[in-house]
Amino acid sequence: MTAKRVPPAQLAPQLRDAITRLNRRVRQARPVGDLTVTQLSALTSLKLAGALTPRELADIERVQPPTMTKIVAKLEERGLVQRTPHPTDGRQVILAATEGGRAVLDQFERARNSWLAERLAALTEEERDTLQRAAEILQQIARA
Repeated sequence: MTAKRVPPAQLAPQLRDAITRLNRRVRQARPVGDLTVTQLSALTSLKLAGALTPRELADIERVQPPTMTKIVAKLEERGLVQRTPHPTDGRQVILAATEGGRAVLDQFERARNSWLAERLAALTEEERDTLQRAAEILQQIARA
């Protein structure tokens, strides 16, 4: 089946909407647990960065520092984040995901991948090939 060609200005909102909806649905696929999306996002940022100051984490997550303080407190309460003294600034601390925090993120990633893999398995081989090519193109756009 050949899709009708549409101009980029018309394709952009369709594609953005599809990506947004799929992202939202994938994010809803989660193991049993009560971490919020905001807590998961902060924990993911720490896992990816390795270690950050609370201010750096707030900037990355685009929240105010007092909000990040509350998020970090909840994560620390659960043993998912640890604080260590800043090596050069005694007024600062460094935040990092703990082994338990990384394990929780791995569980969430497995649940999300499993949900998506089940949906992909229901598609035809041709549809999966199309999505594989689309994923490559989307990566290219994201890197531009």
